[in-house]
Amino acid sequence: MKKLIFILFFSGLTFLPFAQEKSSNQTPVEKFADVLINYSLQLKPNENILIITTPEARELNLELYKQVILAGAYPTLFYDDDDFLEIYFQYASDVQLNHADDLWVYEFNHADALLTILAGSNINSLKNVSSEKLQLYTLSNKELSEIWNRRVENQELKWCLALFPTSAYAQEAEMGTLAYRDFVFNAEKLYDNDPISSWSNSTVDQNRWVNWLSGKRQIKLKGTNIDMTISVDGRKFIVCDGKKNFPDGEIFCSPVENSANGWVKFSYPVTFNGKEIIDLELWFENGKVVKHNASKGDEFIASILETDEGAKVMGELGIGTNYEIKRFTKRILLDEKIGGTIHIAIGNGFREAGGINNSIIHLDMLYDMKESQIIVDGELFYKNGKFLK
Repeated sequence: MKKLIFILFFSGLTFLPFAQEKSSNQTPVEKFADVLINYSLQLKPNENILIITTPEARELNLELYKQVILAGAYPTLFYDDDDFLEIYFQYASDVQLNHADDLWVYEFNHADALLTILAGSNINSLKNVSSEKLQLYTLSNKELSEIWNRRVENQELKWCLALFPTSAYAQEAEMGTLAYRDFVFNAEKLYDNDPISSWSNSTVDQNRWVNWLSGKRQIKLKGTNIDMTISVDGRKFIVCDGKKNFPDGEIFCSPVENSANGWVKFSYPVTFNGKEIIDLELWFENGKVVKHNASKGDEFIASILETDEGAKVMGELGIGTNYEIKRFTKRILLDEKIGGTIHIAIGNGFREAGGINNSIIHLDMLYDMKESQIIVDGELFYKNGKFLK
C-alpha cells in the first residue's frame, strides 16, 4: 500500500560486492532471500532496489537486506502495516484517499528493481471498508500503474511479488502456522538442496507447452461450469519459473482484447482488497463482461467492473503448473499456480504477452479444470487438469 508506510532509507559508499560462499546448511529463509535477489531479480552492483514489506517478515527482511548488500546494490525498504491501513481508511477524507503520493511516484520512476513481500498480519483489516472508499484509493494508483506498465514494457524495471507465510495467512487457509509455513516453503522449493536449480529446471515442461502453443489462434474452454472461446492470435504465452512471482508455476497469455465470448462460474471464492465474492459467474461478449452474478459480493464486483474502461476486459488466461500446491488457501498468488486449474483475470493486460488493455484493475479468478478441457485450434491440449502435449 502506498500511503501507510514507515520509510527507512539505506545508503552507503560505493563499493565492490564480495563473493559469499553458499553454505550447504542454509535455512529455508536464507534460501528464500538468495533466490529472490540472485535468481528472480538477478540484482547487479549499483542497482537500486525498492523492497515493500511488513514487520511480519522480519526474518526474511534481514536476509534480503544482507543479500542486496552482498550484490553491491542499494536498498530502500518501505514497511507496510495492516493496523495503519485500517486507521487510514477509517479517518482519511476522499481527497486523501484519491491523492497520488509523490514519493511513490519518484520511487517507481527511479528504482531498477521492485520486490514486494506479501506478509499480512490481519486478513480482515479492509473487511468493513466501503466499496466507494476502496475505489477511490484504487484510482489514486493510476499513475503508479502507468509508470509500472511503461517501465516493465521498456525493460527498465525488474520486479517480483513473493509471499512469506504468516499466522494470519495460515488462519485464512484453515491451517496451523507451522503446517502452513511448511506448505508455502515446499511450494517455493525452499526445502530443495538448491532451489535456484530446481526453479531453473521447472522451465523444461513449461517451455514445451509454450512452444506448442506458439502460433496458435483459438482456445476453447469447455467444462461443467465453463463454455468460452478466446483468440490468442498473435499473442504469446509466458513461462513462469520463479522470476516474477514466488512461489510460481504457470503459463499465461493476454488474449486478444475483443475476443472472449462465453460464460464461466468460478470454482472458488474471489478476494480483492480484503473483500470476498462467492459463486461468481461472468458472461463475456466481444471481450468484455456484460453480465455478472454472485451469491455474495455481487455489488462489489459491479463496482470493480466500473473502476475504469479497461476493467471489464479479459486481461489474462493462465494455466497453473505447480502440482506441489494441492489445496486452495484464499491467497491468489499461491492458488493461481495450483496444478489442474486455470485462472482468468479481468483488467490490465501483460505487455510481454502482447496485451494492450490498460486498467488499474487486475483481478484473478480461479476455475478447477478437473472436469474440463482446453481445445486449441480444434486439437485437445489439456483434459481434467492434465496437459496432453
